Amino acid sequence: MEKIEFRAVIKFLTKQGKTPQIIMEEMSSVYGDLCPGKTMIYKWHSLFKQGRDSIEDDPRSGRPIEATSSDNVEKVEKLVLEDARLKKKQIAEMTGVSSTTVLNILHDHLGMSKVCARWVPRMLTPLQKQQRVECSREFLALCSENRVEFMDRIMTGDATWVHHYEPESKQESMQWHKKGAAPPKKFKVSQSAGKIMATVFWDSEGILMIDYKDKGVNITGKYYATLLEKLKKNNQGKTKRKMVSRCVPFARQRPPSQESCCDGCLTEMWLRNFKSPSL
Repeated sequence: MEKIEFRAVIKFLTKQGKTPQIIMEEMSSVYGDLCPGKTMIYKWHSLFKQGRDSIEDDPRSGRPIEATSSDNVEKVEKLVLEDARLKKKQIAEMTGVSSTTVLNILHDHLGMSKVCARWVPRMLTPLQKQQRVECSREFLALCSENRVEFMDRIMTGDATWVHHYEPESKQESMQWHKKGAAPPKKFKVSQSAGKIMATVFWDSEGILMIDYKDKGVNITGKYYATLLEKLKKNNQGKTKRKMVSRCVPFARQRPPSQESCCDGCLTEMWLRNFKSPSL
C-alpha cells in the first residue's frame, strides 16, 4: 500500500475526531505489519489537526533545474573544445555551476568521457602521411600483377645492433624448487657496452643472409652496395626469372649518396627497388 493511501486514512480518522493512539490501534488491526510507524501517524495527525488538506509531500528546495540550461551546455562545450584537458572543477569555476552539473552536462548532454591518449611510436607530419599513402598504392599495384605469387616476390632487409652479451630474461632464469624453500636469487646484469651491427635479409621462405659490419667500417652507399653484392652471390641458386620479379624495400631512409650506389647495384642484380616511406 502506498504511503499516500496511509495518509488519506489518517486524514479521514482525524476528521472523525479520533486520537493518534486510537488511529494507530485501528490501522494496526487492519494492516498488520504494513501499518506505518508511530512517528508517521503522529506527524500527519498533527498536520491535519492544524488544518492541512494536502496528503502530498511538500516541494523540496534545491538547485534549480536551469543549472543544465542550453546556455550552460554551450559554455561547457566551448571550454572543452578549446582545452580538452580541463578538469571538471576548473570548468565548474569558470562556468559558475557545480562539479556534478558539469559532469552531467559532459556525459548526458555532450556525450563526452575522459580517456587517456593512445601511445604511438611517433607523430607523422602531413608529408610523411602522404608518402605512406603513395607507397601503399604502389604496393597494391605490385600485388595486382600476380596475386598468387605475391608474397614470394618480396625480399626485404633491415639492420639492428647486437650486444656482445645480453642478460637472460626473468622467464629464462626460472628453475624448479621445493615448496617452502627460499627462492633463488641473481644479480642484476646490464647489457654489454660492446655491440655490433647486423644486417639481415629475408623473404617468405626464411632468412637469406646475415651480415655483421666490421669494426671501423662506415655506413655509406658503397657499404650497402657491397651488401647487395653479397646477397646476389648467396642467392645464385635461385632462377633469374624469380630474381627479376623481386623487389627490395629498405626500412630506413638513406642519404642521396647511398641511394645512387644502391640503385645501381639493384639494376645489376635485376632487382626492383620498392620505395618505402621514411621513418
